[in-house]
Amino acid sequence: MDNTKFCIYLAVMAGVTYLVRMIPLVAIKEKIKNKFVLSFLHYIPYTVLSAMTVPGVFYATGNMLSACIGFVIAVIAALFNRSLVQVAALSCLGVLATELVINYIL
Repeated sequence: MDNTKFCIYLAVMAGVTYLVRMIPLVAIKEKIKNKFVLSFLHYIPYTVLSAMTVPGVFYATGNMLSACIGFVIAVIAALFNRSLVQVAALSCLGVLATELVINYIL
C-alpha cells in the first residue's frame, strides 16, 4: 500500500472516530435523567471489555480444552471474589496443568 492510500485511510478513520465521540456530546445538551438509559450507559464499558477479551481467551492457547478450563477456573475464582492477580494466576496454572496433562501424559 502506498503512502497516499494510507494517509487517506488514516484521515477517514480519524474522522469517523472523532464524529462517533463528538456527535453525542453536541446532540445531547441536558443531563440524562432516565434511569434505564443511565443504567444502559453504565454497563457499556463492561460489555465492550468482555466482547474484546473473551474471544481472545479461547485462542490464546494451542488447545481449546485448556483454554476452556482456564476460563472456567477464572470465572469460578472471580465468583469467589478473588483479586485480579489471583484470578489470572489461577487460570494460568489451570491452563499449564491441562497442557502438561494433554502433552505429556496423554
